[in-house]
Amino acid sequence: MNIQWYPGHMTKAKRAMKEDMKLIDLVIELVDARVPLASRNPDLDELGRGKSRIVLLNKGDLADERLNEAWTRYFQEKGFFVLKVNARSGSGLKQLNGVVQEACREKLQRDRKRGILNRPVRAMVVGIPNVGKSTFINSFTGKACTKTGNKPGVTKGNQWIRLNKSLELLDTPGILWPKFEDQRVGLLLAFIGSINDEILHKEELAMELIRFLMEYYPGVLEKRYQIDVREEPAAGNETGAGMTAGNEPEDSNGHGSDQSPTGKKAKVQAASVLTQIAQARGCLMKGKETDTAKAAGILLDDFRSGRLGRITLEFPEADIP
Repeated sequence: MNIQWYPGHMTKAKRAMKEDMKLIDLVIELVDARVPLASRNPDLDELGRGKSRIVLLNKGDLADERLNEAWTRYFQEKGFFVLKVNARSGSGLKQLNGVVQEACREKLQRDRKRGILNRPVRAMVVGIPNVGKSTFINSFTGKACTKTGNKPGVTKGNQWIRLNKSLELLDTPGILWPKFEDQRVGLLLAFIGSINDEILHKEELAMELIRFLMEYYPGVLEKRYQIDVREEPAAGNETGAGMTAGNEPEDSNGHGSDQSPTGKKAKVQAASVLTQIAQARGCLMKGKETDTAKAAGILLDDFRSGRLGRITLEFPEADIP
């Protein structure tokens, strides 16, 4: 699948973010704990250069807990302050004020030396679409300050929110970057709902997810849908990306090529599993033909909502299952 999505409003939002960087002390970046690297906009490192940085592993309750810990270590080693949170339930948010104070310690000390007292830390909240920024702000402030939704593009403009005397937040729209050089990134973002579903081929997307789950989380599909998947998982992954099996030839997207024997077999098997899911969920069209498009939507919704269990799609190299 070739996935690209960069609506025109994102260019305007990026320009506004660049201007507002002059006003802030701290960047709070939300990433999806299931795809922590893919859900980071690479432009933010340049835009936020010289600013204190906090990474929030949001939706940590949906991700594999062992890998949450591995990703926390990964980002800490890169020099970020890191906190695992669940913006919807508020889990982990009570610790954030302390982390903000720690991240901005040098700035606060400079203010005191200059006689500047009680000046609030100004933090910009950033992240890609549908990563949970607005939900985080509403939970953190304890009131509905921003609109929320389960699809990308709900927040349209920047908005200042005064949390208390020591912290002000700037909510920003979710923005991507103009082109996914690595198509694996586009695929992972499509899995978590950060790409507009209307431009995606859901059946192909669902089959890619099935291939991943069969390799790294065997038994998940059988348990959820009461189907019989007998095929042994493919050989281990050496890339750390969680998407390419063994040493088979890769396609231009970094996946096992559908032209290789292993790739063809996996694609046929994924299609068979999707058909089984359709049958198990009663997804039928006229003439009792299985509706695999509807089944694909069910599978993606089940993954995104956590009904398949705690699943991480991207692994630090040293922590490949």
